[in-house]
Amino acid sequence: MESTQLRENKMGIMPVNRLLFRMAAPMIISMLLQALYNTVDSIFVSYISEQALTAVSLAFPVQTLLIATGTGTGVGINAILSKALGEKDQITANRAARNGLFLAVCSYILFLIIGLTCSKAFFSVQTDDPVIAEYGRQYMTIVTTFSFGLYTQIVFERLLQSTGHTVYSMFVQGLGAILNIILDPILIFGLLGFPRLEVAGAAIATVAGQIAAGIFAIFLNHAKNKEIDCSLKGFRPHGPTIRRIYKVGIPSIIMQAVGSVMYFGMNSIMLRFATSTYSAVFGVYFKLQSLFFMPIFGINNGMVPIIAYNYGAGKRSRIIATIKLCILYATALMWLGLILFHVFPVPLLRLFDASDNMLSIGVHALRVASISYLFAGFCIISGSVFQAMGNGVYSLYVSVMRQLVVLLPAAYILASSYGPESIWWSFPIAEIMSLTVSALLLTRIYRKVIRHIPDNV
Repeated sequence: MESTQLRENKMGIMPVNRLLFRMAAPMIISMLLQALYNTVDSIFVSYISEQALTAVSLAFPVQTLLIATGTGTGVGINAILSKALGEKDQITANRAARNGLFLAVCSYILFLIIGLTCSKAFFSVQTDDPVIAEYGRQYMTIVTTFSFGLYTQIVFERLLQSTGHTVYSMFVQGLGAILNIILDPILIFGLLGFPRLEVAGAAIATVAGQIAAGIFAIFLNHAKNKEIDCSLKGFRPHGPTIRRIYKVGIPSIIMQAVGSVMYFGMNSIMLRFATSTYSAVFGVYFKLQSLFFMPIFGINNGMVPIIAYNYGAGKRSRIIATIKLCILYATALMWLGLILFHVFPVPLLRLFDASDNMLSIGVHALRVASISYLFAGFCIISGSVFQAMGNGVYSLYVSVMRQLVVLLPAAYILASSYGPESIWWSFPIAEIMSLTVSALLLTRIYRKVIRHIPDNV
């Protein structure tokens, strides 16, 4: 009880900048590790061939859906479990954890079936290149068939986070990332006596890292997380708990699934009006941008509980200070990305063994698409402010508007009217729309909610 009170006091009295750093730093490191190993994965694959890089890029929407289902379910588990522990309701907390594990198993079975039955068709509708299709089929089949490691890792990480053990979550992410990076070159190129597996080796390295991280997360929960009983002995699914988990989790799943649909749609447009090299460049751009976006998501994870706590405590000035600081840090990160993409596009693309043709397309792509970074930091932080203030539907609305209503139609119109090289302008166009809508909604929340909060400093 004393430690809980201390933590609550810090949320309400510690200088906001220092508090934000303490809350966000472990998650920023975790997110960076995630982004790093995804990027390194594509770098190694690019040295097989451009076709291999394209295949992995085309498989990315499926990986996004895998992660979306797991993390969305995890958000629901986290919300119910944390609330139950705060209310000293151990039965509900244990039930949330056990039903969460059950839902993870169900998600795995779903994607196992999809991977075994749909992998070939998924690539045949996207490309006529048999090499890309075969590489992609191998990659998708492996990451879905062995996705039990991913779901184990996500659910048990969420259990650690629910009870305040966020630093252990960082250790879990670190183990998976490091193991993946080590195994990538060994399995892809056949080093140290291992067979050369190429794209299949990249997929095996990925799932091996996830499985190891999942096992480590189970161990940490057993050894350190005594607040929850995860035993499935005599378990039966509990409908009301499952409904509560998905009531919270489905909006998160939809938001991430929207990104998967956008990625698939952009690849389809590029393959219709251009060549597979455009899809390879798009994949490279997405992996590179994650190095700047993921730390901002870590800032978001630190920001949300600070805003939520001070909202409940009636401390308006701390809420406003937190929002301003987060927008400042996110904007600085985005502008750093903008500068790097404009000044060093060639070295960045060379990391992926870019051919002369890929360079000619990629330099223009990185410079134009990254113009959206001028506004992206504000938009990302605004979305999390909406969630922290109980208006998560605003985040979903902006995400759908940006990625499906504006970005994809703009890309199609630009490509069909002005050629494929104009596709990249759809990103800043969509971000300007996102900036406008986010600013309007943030102003609305300020006028209707924030300015009416008392300032009990």
